[in-house]
Amino acid sequence: MQYYLKALQNYAVFSGRAIRSEYWYFVLFNVIFSFVIGLIAGLIKIPIIGTIYSLAVLIPGIAVGVRRMHDVDKSGWYLLIPIYNLVLACTEGTQGENQFGPESDSA
Repeated sequence: MQYYLKALQNYAVFSGRAIRSEYWYFVLFNVIFSFVIGLIAGLIKIPIIGTIYSLAVLIPGIAVGVRRMHDVDKSGWYLLIPIYNLVLACTEGTQGENQFGPESDSA
């Protein structure tokens, strides 16, 4: 949960690096919250709630993805390559400093 909150705190920070756990915990909690919000919105018949949540986490999601690409020493534009970005997101980050900054500490 701390990584999800950390990603939200760095709302639009596209510089720096994000370790694997920060990225994947953000994805995990985002999926869980989306499911729960969608379920609740469906029960109370107000589907706009899910749309609002999705728009609220769009920029943080892109930002943490870009920082994840930076951790494997790639440009954030690699997010646009469908399968390769998934491979990079699963790859261990560069040890030590790279062109995008020092190694990120874990939360």
